[in-house]
Amino acid sequence: MVIILALVIPLDRKYVVRENRKINYKKTTIYLRWNVFDTLTLVLSIYTILCVQALNFLLTAGQTIENPYVQFFTNQSQAWVIVIVAYLVSRVSITLKSIKAHWGDELDDKQ
Repeated sequence: MVIILALVIPLDRKYVVRENRKINYKKTTIYLRWNVFDTLTLVLSIYTILCVQALNFLLTAGQTIENPYVQFFTNQSQAWVIVIVAYLVSRVSITLKSIKAHWGDELDDKQ
């Protein structure tokens, strides 16, 4: 989490254009490009898949919740799935807002 926050704060200050405390999606282009958070999310997704597979392997081998590895993989899987889904929802929302800001006028003119 500290690594994520260490990346978010400088990126937000450097690339996000704000006017009156609101994001100006027309001037901010970072949301339309592949950024470091997309790469981080991809890595976390792979890590989560590995945790779920390890948990599945332990449970099929007969381990119970009393095993510390089962507890670890259960906690890791749940926590990172929540983080990844929250990021995905926010990323899709921000990307759609940015697309509308950049091409909304052109799309409205064509209709």
